[in-house]
Amino acid sequence: MQQLMIGARKLGVELTAGQLAAFDTYRRELQDWNTRVNLTAVTDDTGIQIRHFLDSLSCLLAFRLSEACRPRADMRLIDVGAGAGFPGVPLKIVCPGLRLTLLEATGKKVRFLEYLCDQLDLDGVTVHHGRAEELGQDPVHREQYDWAMARAVAEMSILAEYLLPLVRVGGVCLAQKGENAPAEVRAAERALTLLGGQLARLLPVELHGLAETRYLVLTEKVAPTPARYPRRPGVPAKRPIR
Repeated sequence: MQQLMIGARKLGVELTAGQLAAFDTYRRELQDWNTRVNLTAVTDDTGIQIRHFLDSLSCLLAFRLSEACRPRADMRLIDVGAGAGFPGVPLKIVCPGLRLTLLEATGKKVRFLEYLCDQLDLDGVTVHHGRAEELGQDPVHREQYDWAMARAVAEMSILAEYLLPLVRVGGVCLAQKGENAPAEVRAAERALTLLGGQLARLLPVELHGLAETRYLVLTEKVAPTPARYPRRPGVPAKRPIR
């Protein structure tokens, strides 16, 4: 876990021995399950530490910078399209007080997440098998979260329709993006406004051991999302708001 430890330190995070042990267990389980279930294309030790764990922990920079939603120990966070648990599970390891919901539509990945959370003995985590379009219309989840985040799920105009309906007014959506983030944000301006959002920050992130620049896109929820959004499953991806 040397690369993770060094990279986390550069992000201002000093990982404890217990946290490093949890990340090591996570790495082993991810590699083991990936021999049977397609969880990730990145399977080498260094790649997992940098491209998965460290990339997830970069979200802590957004927590520190957000003025609209000051982080607190019991804040509610939903990871949409959680996949193999990124960024939600690494954040939970480092911030154990988070009330985390992992939303994933693929059954095999849901089973991995349930198994992983049990192996890591993570309290306050709910694994939900479903789609963001459905959850966003469910009163139990609609506009109930302090933070909604996603990594590598969809372009910003689509992602806005997945995330913003889940966040309370005053909360924040966080999208982890690659080098095309500025162009995606420009193309999503109408969608963000229509759905009750306002771009707060486009934060470039340099990760230890990674050449390309990553971005954290922070959108504040400034108004309720109109009742018709999100639309039916599949519609946002087929007909993005332009």
